[in-house]
Amino acid sequence: MSKLIPALAFVTTLLVGCAGDSNDSSAGNENQSRELRPADAQLAAIYDRSCRSCHTIAATGSPLTGDTLAWSPRLEKGMPTLLDNVVNGFGGMPPFGMCMDCSAQEFEALITFMASPAKFDSQEASDT
Repeated sequence: MSKLIPALAFVTTLLVGCAGDSNDSSAGNENQSRELRPADAQLAAIYDRSCRSCHTIAATGSPLTGDTLAWSPRLEKGMPTLLDNVVNGFGGMPPFGMCMDCSAQEFEALITFMASPAKFDSQEASDT
C-alpha cells in the first residue's frame, strides 16, 4: 500500500498538470498536433517527454502544437512573460513544464515551435 500512494500522487500530478480551460477552437487540430515534432533531435526528445502529453490533447485546455489561433494571445504577452509562465507554472501548467533540466533557450525554442503553424511535408500529407 505504501508504494501505491506515491504512484497515485505522480499520476494525479500529471493529470492535474495538464488541466486548464477548454478551448473549442483547438479541438479540430488535435490529430494534427499529435503528428508534429521539432526537427532538431534534442528538442524533439524534450518535446516528447515534457510538452507532448498536454499540448496534443485538446481536453487539457493547453494550446495545441501548431494551433496559431490558440497561441496568438499568449504570444502577444511577449516571450519574457511566456518564459516566466513556464518557469513558475501558469494555470494548469506545472512549473518548468515538467522539464526541470531545460534552459531558457530550449523553452523559447519549444514555445516557438509549438506556436508555429502546423507544417507537414508532402509525404506525411499523402499518408493521411
